[in-house]
Amino acid sequence: MTENADVIAAVQGRFPAATPRPTSDHPALNVPASEAIALLRFLRDEQGYDYLTDLTAIDWSAEKSPRFTVVWHLYSSTKHVWVRVAADCRDDANPSMPTASGLWAGANWHERECYDLLGVKFEGHPDLRRILMWDGYPHHPLRKEFPLAGLPTELPDAEIAAETGTGVIAAPMAGGPFVATPGEPMSDAEPRAKDEAWNEQRPKPDNA
Repeated sequence: MTENADVIAAVQGRFPAATPRPTSDHPALNVPASEAIALLRFLRDEQGYDYLTDLTAIDWSAEKSPRFTVVWHLYSSTKHVWVRVAADCRDDANPSMPTASGLWAGANWHERECYDLLGVKFEGHPDLRRILMWDGYPHHPLRKEFPLAGLPTELPDAEIAAETGTGVIAAPMAGGPFVATPGEPMSDAEPRAKDEAWNEQRPKPDNA
């Protein structure tokens, strides 16, 4: 079993295209998207990294290419060490990556969240649909161009739409980020949204 310090050498011996990724904590590797799943399987089956702890993506901004990078964090439950693997998506306009759901069942929900919030599609995923936002939501809230205060969006839920009075709300942050008045004890302060425009559209209750 390869020791933690040697995992990069072990990977490069099998995958010469993999390169060390600058890091200040755990060993990390960049790998071409076409080899990502094979490399992850190698780490799981031959290097003891049996647990997928996290899967996410980075949006480097529309001015950079490749724009999106998918990142996997793996843990060995026997050696108690970590390794990070990153692969750039092949298409900036329609980012995609092969699914790891065949290696770890937990990748299913991680990949759905990544698709929902960043718009990365995972090829071969058995059920790739939104997991937080509703079906038909036209945005990906963790992309760089998405404003913190959200974007006015039609809501499909009739009850919520009736409450807003317009059927439109700035989702998902609804006016955030949320702040408290400087100097107030946090126990007495109620955080308020910096952008209250979304709230001005809501009808006031009869007892207000």
